Amino acid sequence: MLKTTNLGRNCGLKVSELCLGTMNFGEPGRGHQGDWTISEKDATPIFKTAFENQLFYFDCANNYGQGACEQVVGSILRTLFQRSEYVLATKLAMPMGPGANQGGLSRKHIFESIDASLSRLGMEYVDQLVIHRHPHGVRGKFRVPLEESMEALHDVVKQGKALYLGASSMFAWQFAELQSLAKMHGWTPFVSMQNHYNLIYREEEREMNPYCASHGIALTPWSPLARGILAGSYSNDFGAGKTVRSSGQDRLRTESLYRGEAKFKIVERVIETSEKYGKKTAQIALAWLMNKPEITSPIVGVSREGQLEDLVEASKIVLDPQDITYLEELYTPLENLLSIGTS
Repeated sequence: MLKTTNLGRNCGLKVSELCLGTMNFGEPGRGHQGDWTISEKDATPIFKTAFENQLFYFDCANNYGQGACEQVVGSILRTLFQRSEYVLATKLAMPMGPGANQGGLSRKHIFESIDASLSRLGMEYVDQLVIHRHPHGVRGKFRVPLEESMEALHDVVKQGKALYLGASSMFAWQFAELQSLAKMHGWTPFVSMQNHYNLIYREEEREMNPYCASHGIALTPWSPLARGILAGSYSNDFGAGKTVRSSGQDRLRTESLYRGEAKFKIVERVIETSEKYGKKTAQIALAWLMNKPEITSPIVGVSREGQLEDLVEASKIVLDPQDITYLEELYTPLENLLSIGTS
């Protein structure tokens, strides 16, 4: 069973120590991840398994499956559980269509997006609204004034359509600037940071993780298993994918994110460590992350109940300090993906 924890030190919201990411739930064939999306029928048992293991924190986004993810997640949650039993986050900012105002973080798009998300989810509010990127970090969109974005997000909270705000993937100085604006104007601040962090991409250790730890901001990293690399979905080569996802169009996205020369050598050490502990590679990779005291709730993605049960088990693994050192010591500095616009 998972433990319950606070979503950082700046709010009273309780979450499970793992969050279930729902990017692959929706309508098969629809959206950029459509070739590895599973249907509502196949996703429902995963939600049941989540609750059986006291995982009640769920993350989705409006652009996953171009809205299909929210429809499926909302349908499952409404059918199986009471609204007070779970915590649901959704994200906005990414383009939802070709129109000039169908993406980004303008007041217009924020207001239209939250209403559309709530309609698809079939809910009156979300527990957390997360900006998918910095207001100036959405490709192809004009640079909206930061004050416009922050005030609009504050208004969404005051209208009761979202209870808390979160942010995702930006430079630490950008996040600090947004938080300062909120404090200066009396607007709602962000209580969490959903950043890119795992054993083979650790650039967030330089600034974002320490900043959040210092300011009581919850860290809920995405891709803790590096899109399957740390779970063994590839065999020392991106051309040797073992799963539907790793052998499909998602492979190109994975290659763009993980460029370090040591990545597969790090995986070899994860495999060695998993054999030492009698665990699976995915469990060791996730345990490494959960052993970090600043981490609140990593966002994991699964396609089967058994995978989720394995990851829940990872929460109980305590790694010896020397094993943590062994897993970490091959890492070398990488180009921050935010600087080239691909994170």
